[in-house]
Amino acid sequence: MGAMHPKFQDDLAALPDLLTAARDAAERALTSLDTRPVTVGRPGDAPAPMPVDGVGAAEALRRFEEHWAPWFSGSAGPRYFGFVTGGATPASVVGDWLTSAYDQNVVARDTAAVDLERETVGWLAELLGIGPDLHGAFVTGATMSNFVGLAVAREWLGEQLGVSVNDDGVHALGPVPVFSAAPHSSVYKALSMLGIGRRQVRLVSTLPGREAVDVEQLAAALDGRPAIVVANAGTVNSVDFDDLRAIAALKERFNLWLHVDGAFGAFAALSPRHSGLVDGIAEADSVCVDLHKWLNVPYDAAVQFTRRRDLQVRIFRNLGAYLPPPAGEPDFVHLTPESSRRLRALPAWFSLVAYGRAGHQEIVERTIALAARLGEWLTGEPRLRLLAPVRLNIVCCTFAEDPTRERVQALVDAIARSGEALVTPTVYDGTPGFRVAFSNWRTTPSDVDRLGAALTKALDEVG
Repeated sequence: MGAMHPKFQDDLAALPDLLTAARDAAERALTSLDTRPVTVGRPGDAPAPMPVDGVGAAEALRRFEEHWAPWFSGSAGPRYFGFVTGGATPASVVGDWLTSAYDQNVVARDTAAVDLERETVGWLAELLGIGPDLHGAFVTGATMSNFVGLAVAREWLGEQLGVSVNDDGVHALGPVPVFSAAPHSSVYKALSMLGIGRRQVRLVSTLPGREAVDVEQLAAALDGRPAIVVANAGTVNSVDFDDLRAIAALKERFNLWLHVDGAFGAFAALSPRHSGLVDGIAEADSVCVDLHKWLNVPYDAAVQFTRRRDLQVRIFRNLGAYLPPPAGEPDFVHLTPESSRRLRALPAWFSLVAYGRAGHQEIVERTIALAARLGEWLTGEPRLRLLAPVRLNIVCCTFAEDPTRERVQALVDAIARSGEALVTPTVYDGTPGFRVAFSNWRTTPSDVDRLGAALTKALDEVG
């Protein structure tokens, strides 16, 4: 007992060759994105038994490339238009690899990784116009970003009512009014996890033909009692924006917490032509921003921002004999749900340093232009029609006639079978359709043309 297992000894001795082999495998994957199918389905095999003795890293890599890699989607590539999925810029891939290599737990005071995260959060706040009054921390994605923001909102609500949710539980609040016009599904999920409940969402009327809230109707719904308002900076179907400035102005008349879900739409701030859409975001009490979307860093990465860091610490503080209590600039262990946190900020730091504001602005403006290009193409295809104007980087459309869920799914499946692209089905204002999201840094006009050809072929197939 005490000797290192021989497989570890062998892999440690061969580490330079193993890293080279992994680099070569990554290169094969990334350089083939333009030519290999975007999606190919799944193998359907029964799970293999777990190895007892192990085969070493080199053989594990060989088996992965042989059995699993051929079935992975091209989600990092230029024609993966599903969800709102960015790729991973070269610099962010470097940062992601080094994240694993350095293996920092960003809650400790014995590493500068904490300072790097704080620096990156500050850059993002500046980039998005969120400003210095809101403090941020990295989390896994938009769901956890919304969760943290709404958790702080829940604690604020207790403060207004003279109760402590942190000490007494959410039942001490009674019903919690949450007002929104078109909340993302992750908001409902966060409310469920927080014990507030999905049914507490009070849907407010939208403006005619829009997904944006009617601010007058919102004001009429508020009755003076403390309330949470969830505003959208970019809806998932039509990239519609609530009037954040007008909603923020309601705080002068009503006691409300303004949470802005800007998962991807917050990046409109980078485009001078569209930055007015996020005017007022700095007046929010909490903001959700997802980074593995339009910032194009690898999964998973998001940031949550909040104005009331004192309440955030009250909720997430982690007190233990081996942990320093929160004081001054709180450690991240006291700010987010995770007590074990990888250096999720490093890929974003690399990408921001490598490409700066100008590079990321170019991604945003180019993908917006590509969405407009597809929208123009669709106006010339009589078998399809737009369900909403192309406002930013998402195109939402359906069949011109008989837009049933079954026909839409058949069209989506036909596009996927072609291997040329992936789009996702949706429902907009009660009508089944599909959506095409542009956010990948590699996408070019030729990719839009290839999608158009795949759409035409799929329409001919579906009939």
